[in-house]
Order: sequence, then C-alpha cells, then structure tokens
Amino acid sequence: MAVLGSYGIVLSVPDVAPGVRFYCDAGLEAAVEGAVARFSCPGQNHASITLVGGAPRKSIHHLILRADAGEFDTLRRKVPASGGELIQAPVGFENDGLWLKDPHGLCIHLVDAPADPLLQDASKRFEINEPGRVVRQNRSAMLAKRLLVDVKPLRLGHVMLFTPDTPRSVAFFSEVLGMGLADRAQDIVGFMCARRESDHHVVAFAKSPGIGFHHASFQVRTPDDVGRAGRRLIQLGNKGNWGFGRHTIGSNYFHYIQDPWGSWFEYYADMDYISDYGQWTPTNYGMEDSLENWGPDLPQDFVHNYEAA
Repeated sequence: MAVLGSYGIVLSVPDVAPGVRFYCDAGLEAAVEGAVARFSCPGQNHASITLVGGAPRKSIHHLILRADAGEFDTLRRKVPASGGELIQAPVGFENDGLWLKDPHGLCIHLVDAPADPLLQDASKRFEINEPGRVVRQNRSAMLAKRLLVDVKPLRLGHVMLFTPDTPRSVAFFSEVLGMGLADRAQDIVGFMCARRESDHHVVAFAKSPGIGFHHASFQVRTPDDVGRAGRRLIQLGNKGNWGFGRHTIGSNYFHYIQDPWGSWFEYYADMDYISDYGQWTPTNYGMEDSLENWGPDLPQDFVHNYEAA
C-alpha cells in the first residue's frame, strides 16, 4: 500500500484574514507569513490546513497524504499509465516526496512522514450507563460549565473532495495509490481508507460538476466534545452549521460549521476503525444513508461545490 493516512490540505483563497479568524476560533494554531497562513493542531509540528492568499476565489490547491516512500518508484510508473500526471512542486512549495495529478487534475503531494501522535488521557473514558450495564457509579459524568476548557482538535482525520466522476476517483486512489474502498453510496459518494491501521475514511469523494474541497474533519475525544466545540464555533459568529448528529457510513458523531468560503469544518468522534482491510467488507449504501443516520435537517448548500460554479 502507498497511502498511509491524511496529512493536510492546501487552499487558494482571496485573503487569508477571514480564514485566520475562523480556524483559530475552531481551535487550531496559526502561523502567518505574509499571504500564507498555516494551521496546526496543538502540539503538532506540521500544518493540517494551509491557506495561500491572492487568488480570485477559493479553490483547492493540493491534497497532502502520508505515503510509503518505498512505493514511489512504482507510483512513477503507474500514475501516467492510469491517466494521471507526474509534476514538479508548484511555485513556493518544496519538491520533496512525490507530486502528481489524478485524472481529473487534482494535485496531490505524497510525503514520507510519521503518523501524528494522538496524546490522550486514557483515564478519561467516555462511559454510558445503559439498561443492564451500569459502568459509571457514584459519580457525575459532567463537569460544571465553569470548569470546562475549550475543546481543541486532536488531529486531521480525513478530507472530503468533490469529483466529476466518483468511480474513476475511487479506482485511481485504490488501484494506483493503494487505498481501499471502505464504503460507498451508489456512484455518488465513495469513502477511501488506508489498508492498515486506518480510520474508516482518510479521503472521501462526492460527485459534482468539477473538483473541489468539501470539508476537512478533525478528531476530538468524545461526542460531548463534538457538540461543545461545534456549539462554541457557532456562538463565535460563524454562519452555517449542520449537527449535532451521527453518520451511518463511518458511524462517527459529527458537527459541521461552514467556513468563510462555503466549505465546511467538521468535528468528529467515534469513527469506525479498519485495522486490516482484508477483514473489512465494503457496503454499497442507499442514498438515504449517504449523509446522516440521525441529525437536524441538511443545509440547502451542504453538497454545493462553490468551486465549480
């Protein structure tokens, strides 16, 4: 397998200032140098989201994935043969790892990098008392509001992208980049995982007239953290939200908040985990399960690709 996990997303935007406010509100840490703003999760040493200012409108610049450098020579042969293109690094970016474009023109940077450490206090387990199984006794589950601290994202879990042809994108990412199809909803939505030690999805695709960025999803510890972080981001004046809810595909709890350019930022917890893709069977879901299992009504523009307008 070539791709091992997510690493980052780079977006071209007219002005980085609205993004600095939004992503700092969301709990990320910012490093701004002129027209470039980089955002990382607390305690991490690389950017999960990068904004490059000066563009006429927001668009995806490139996707960054962790990959096995030992597979790069094989990829150099397979990418052109499968309708993709090997490229040099764009201006302003290091020519390390492997740069390529998929058959739709999506720019991808594969990097040889370790997985982000996920530091958590294992003593703070999320426990649910249910009939016949009372695991939390003689103590309260909830702290008073005054004792709570703001929720911070732990790591970038996955990115969802728009594509004009979901099956072709799925085929390229599986047959060329070595990922696995975790699940899909007809030929409209596809969810891709790494083949070992992977969240249910690392990259997802949704059908649209063109390529584009739909959302970046950041892990928090518990469903309570999903709800609390999403609510706080709304209260800070950010418009457009969908949540609190739970997905069928991936099983994760979610809350989405819209960024300044119409894309989305997701907090999630409790994602399905695929330790060995050989032990996983993909499901083709009906469209009624492609979004939420339960949750509030979907915003009208949730699946609108503003980059293809």
